[in-house]
Formats: sequence, C-alpha cells, structure tokens
Amino acid sequence: MSCMSACLGRRQWISLGLAPLLAVALATASFAQSSASQPATPAPAAAAPAFEVAAIKVNNSGGGNSSSNTNDGRFTASNVTLKSLIQYEAYGIPGPRILGGPKWIDTTRFDVEAKMDEAEAAQLKALDRKQNGEQTHAMFQQLLADRFKLAVHWETRELPIYALVAAKNGPKLQPTTELNGGSGTSSHGSQTSRELKATNQTVQDLAETLTQILSEELGRNVVDKTGIEGKYDFTLKWTPETDAAPTADNGAPDSGPSLFTALQEQLGLKLESAKGPVKVLVIDHAEMPSEN
Repeated sequence: MSCMSACLGRRQWISLGLAPLLAVALATASFAQSSASQPATPAPAAAAPAFEVAAIKVNNSGGGNSSSNTNDGRFTASNVTLKSLIQYEAYGIPGPRILGGPKWIDTTRFDVEAKMDEAEAAQLKALDRKQNGEQTHAMFQQLLADRFKLAVHWETRELPIYALVAAKNGPKLQPTTELNGGSGTSSHGSQTSRELKATNQTVQDLAETLTQILSEELGRNVVDKTGIEGKYDFTLKWTPETDAAPTADNGAPDSGPSLFTALQEQLGLKLESAKGPVKVLVIDHAEMPSEN
C-alpha cells in the first residue's frame, strides 16, 4: 500500500468516527508485514545414511596387519584401532593431527562388520565422489559416536608446518599449455619411486597436494609462501625416504632424489620448516564398545 493511500484511508476513518478501527487495522497490517519479513522455517534436513547393523569385537590375535574394505553398503575391518577408524573412515585427517583420548585408542584392535540398508546404499552409490565421501564420513562418525561414545571437537593450533618458497635460483615452472580450462593431477608409485603429474595447476594446488603427502608421513601441512601466480604443467618424481633404505637383498638401491631434493632440482621450489595455524581434531571422550 502506498503512503498516499494509507494517509487518505486514515483521514476517512477518523472523519467517520472510526478511530478504534484504525488502530486495529494498523496493528493487523504491522503484524502481517512483520510476519512476511521473517524467514520461513527451514524444512528439516534429510537424515544422513547410516549403518543398519554393526558388530564390533576386540581382536586379541596379538599382531598382524590391519585391513578394511567398503563395498556396496558393507564395511568390514580386521585388526584395526579406533584411531585408524577415526583417521581413515570417520574424519579423513592424518594421524598426527588427532590429539587426546585414552591410550588404548592407538593400541587395542578391533574387528568391525557393518551393513547399510540396500536402498540407502544405492542412494549413496549414486552420489558424486565428493558427496559420497562426505556422507560416508558422516556414517562412520555416527557409528563411532554410538558404539565408542566418541566425542570430539576441532581446534586450530600453532604447530610445525612447511613453507613452500622459491629456491635460490628461482622457480622452474612451465606455464600451462591447456587452453580449454582442463585441470587435474595424477600420481603413480611403486616400491622405489613416486611420480606426480599436474596439468593447469596453481602453486597453491601443489601445496595442497604436498600437504596430503607430508601430513600423512610427517604430520605437517604445507603452506604456499611463494607468491607465484598463474597455472602450470609439471611432473615431479621422487623416492620416499622409507623406500630408499637399504635392504638385505639388494643393499642400497639406486634410488632417485627425495621429495625435498626433487622439488628444488625439478621445480625450483623448496620446503622450509616454520610454524603456522593447523586444524586438529581433539578427542574429548571415548569408551570401549559394549558387547553386541
């Protein structure tokens, strides 16, 4: 209603001796406007898929390698620790960035069998990779909360990191040849070497990839401090430190450079030790699971 119409209406009502009606009308209009300005109550979010049944038992074998497998809505794991379930299945965070909790979370081992409802398993399988990963993490977070009474929270702490900077003689990066906007990375590895191929990637992308590699091995994030802009194509080849160790069969292998050396020699970049903010997962509470 325009101001002019409202004002004219008001004078007419008063001149007719209907002032009480004016108060009622204005109050009603004010309530309607207030209600219209309030956001609608959002519909409840759809419940995340969950395991329909789960069995968890302590593994007292006393040794052996751990293993796990997820296939068509079923999860089986043998000889795994709670910490490894948190790390790989529930939160996807490197072990060194999981803090707190009772000592047994890294020593006591379990066998786990869990199964989803077939319809929910089909829905999960139809999601793209990112959504599938998020939903799968949520399923395991709920499972661990139910069976281990696991309670956690996130914190940001000042911890050792690696700063990615230009080496002494400057970067050796080739501008991308991709004209259609395509981009991606692929990695290959064997027992004696690793290879990372990147197309149309920024140096920030490289730092994130190095974080995935080094946070798992050394528990450190890599932060881009080069200030280098643009996108590049590159190949990085190196030999992991553990793979370069001598063996009883072949002695010291004819290995390639370490990741740190390869970065300098092949890309003209280097990693320097520093400190910076790192997101960590803190365990507030965990209990041994009850018998099924």
